[in-house]
Amino acid sequence: MLRHAVATFWIALKTVFCSCHADQKQHHFVPQRQHYTVSRLERLPAQIGESSGLAFDPATRTVWTHNDGGSPAELFQLDTNGRHQRTLALAIPNVDWEDIAPGPAGTLYIGDFGNNANARRELTIYGLRPETPGQITAIRFRYADQRQFPPSRDSLNFDCEAFFYHADSLYLFSKNRGRGPVTVYALPAQAGAFVARRVGQMRINRMVTGAAVSPSGNRFALLTYGKILLFDLVPGQPVLSHPAECIRFSRAQTEGITFVSDTTLIVSNEQRRLFKLRRK
Repeated sequence: MLRHAVATFWIALKTVFCSCHADQKQHHFVPQRQHYTVSRLERLPAQIGESSGLAFDPATRTVWTHNDGGSPAELFQLDTNGRHQRTLALAIPNVDWEDIAPGPAGTLYIGDFGNNANARRELTIYGLRPETPGQITAIRFRYADQRQFPPSRDSLNFDCEAFFYHADSLYLFSKNRGRGPVTVYALPAQAGAFVARRVGQMRINRMVTGAAVSPSGNRFALLTYGKILLFDLVPGQPVLSHPAECIRFSRAQTEGITFVSDTTLIVSNEQRRLFKLRRK
């Protein structure tokens, strides 16, 4: 408990001093905080004690979230103000759920790929539709470039808390505890066992904790402790090749992010808070 409290305080302290300067200098992100309004939504109920991911469902205009690893295998449906609508229990393990992503035709993908110690050999992404929760598919995978479990201290770069679905693929972003750039991996969005292939890298000076793609599919967001990075998605080009905007966003330990429109984002943190960012 004390260790967790100290870690939370340290993260909160770091976010206060976070800025977009390095991202602007290295990758030409344009600081855009002044063009967004931020509003606080409903506080999440006690049973959602550690919201770790968010996924917007356009058909029902609701948001799905879940707790972190070791919690019951449940999804929670919220309205877009953060009010709890229902709880969906699932017959799968929650080893370390870290993110949730919307897919086509109402599909939800759950990323059971938390890997703090970089020692897990079996990583899984589950796919399901809320109306048929008993029909769950599994995408099992490993990283193409991980050869030690765990690797050396300066190579602890095989944790993941962020992914999204786009154009029949799933894109995963590393959460680094070692040296080196953030790596993006790609997997086919279909049941089976696969090797996640590396498709890009970028130096980002904060841990990546969430990701989301816009409804139009032409932009995606990476959430970090202290800021949000926006990229343009261009067909046929690497996903990290078009940095666009940096939004300074210091709201403690932010973990979940989703687009509810091309100009509006919802973000959750581990203090049970939800925030809406809307472009002016």
